[in-house]
Amino acid sequence: MRPAAVALAAGLAVPALAAPPAPRLPAILAPLGGEAEPLGELYRELHAAPELSMQETATAAKLAGRLRSLGFEVTEGVGGTGIVGVLRNGDGPVVMLRTDLDALPVEEKTGLAFASRATGKADDGTPIPVMHACGHDLHMTAWTGAATLLARAKGSWRGTLVMVGQPAEEKGAGAAKMLKDGLFTRFPRPAFALALHVTPELPSGSVGVTPGPAFASVDSVDLTIHGKGGHGAMPHRTVDPVLIAARTVVALQALVSREKDPFEPAVVSVGSFQAGAKHNVIPPEARLKITVRAYREEVRQRLLDGIRRVATGESIAGGSPLAPDFSIVESTPGVVNDAPLTERLRTAFGSALGAANVASFPPASVSEDFSYFGREGVPASLFWLGVAEPAALEKAKADGTSLPPLHSAEFAPDAGPAIRTGVTALVAGALELLPAR
Repeated sequence: MRPAAVALAAGLAVPALAAPPAPRLPAILAPLGGEAEPLGELYRELHAAPELSMQETATAAKLAGRLRSLGFEVTEGVGGTGIVGVLRNGDGPVVMLRTDLDALPVEEKTGLAFASRATGKADDGTPIPVMHACGHDLHMTAWTGAATLLARAKGSWRGTLVMVGQPAEEKGAGAAKMLKDGLFTRFPRPAFALALHVTPELPSGSVGVTPGPAFASVDSVDLTIHGKGGHGAMPHRTVDPVLIAARTVVALQALVSREKDPFEPAVVSVGSFQAGAKHNVIPPEARLKITVRAYREEVRQRLLDGIRRVATGESIAGGSPLAPDFSIVESTPGVVNDAPLTERLRTAFGSALGAANVASFPPASVSEDFSYFGREGVPASLFWLGVAEPAALEKAKADGTSLPPLHSAEFAPDAGPAIRTGVTALVAGALELLPAR
């Protein structure tokens, strides 16, 4: 066994249950120690061979094979590259556990022995480095571990377990594609849906829960301001779209600072301003790329309407010959965790991991397309899984610094303990919802 593998397996075997859990949970979790090396090997394989959104063919096939070997009815190609595994185990509720499959176009710089050297194809077909910089490899590993233990313990629960491997989370597209392909009609419709997401803001061995709004909505807006181009030395014979666009950028800030309740979180950020190509040429148009984030749908719509209004007003004021072009090119609703379900999970996690290892986690400004499942009327909850090495996290806090964040080329979870905790939390959450036989 390689040194990295030894360390990972050791990490998986270390944490013990911190408090007396539900009576059936210890027996179901007892084999987890023996799964340390198989799960560690799966994690290393997934980490070393990441695939981009809607290109997750090998990843999906690997997980589908694992589910089949456990007795699940498996369907591949759902919503593109998604997979669905169904385990029917008598009368009872349908519980869905979801993992995401895709990775990011990031060149890994962790220095791990099993670091990714994989490449994928960008949207234009050019080769690009790929890395699991958002922890989806760890998500898949914990998900597989939970499926393994629950399938082997069918005598301890009743109901139906639906394991969903979702593509294209990083593009905010996979959940909608799977739903459109019949996820809730071709397969048993869940009574509850659960998922986890890693965070380096919590130590490994812990989880975080967020009742209500948990992840922000995100809308990517393309805005084109029209003008009349000409010579930079004769601006009076032009309509300068750069000036109109600059005034628009400034005016947009008032949508957050003056048109919204200060206790209601929201973001409007201009990430790209493109216009012209030469010093002395006033261009015919200027293009803005804007990200919009909010927690409540009403706030989200008010911001989007405000961008249209501000851009139109500034264009009129600047004498633009055309109304601005406004389009939303990517859009993901916010995740709103079902509060009663989340409180049930908090209790279950506390019993399994110890109440001290269950944190109340604040809403995050990042987005997650797990939101689509809850918007279908299914009580859903996404919880956070700590992946920071505890001593390193404490040192970073003491120094006023932070560990490499999600999407960083240096993001490297404390994988062993985090995988064990993720498996434990997913199993505990499922058993909270699946009655005993």
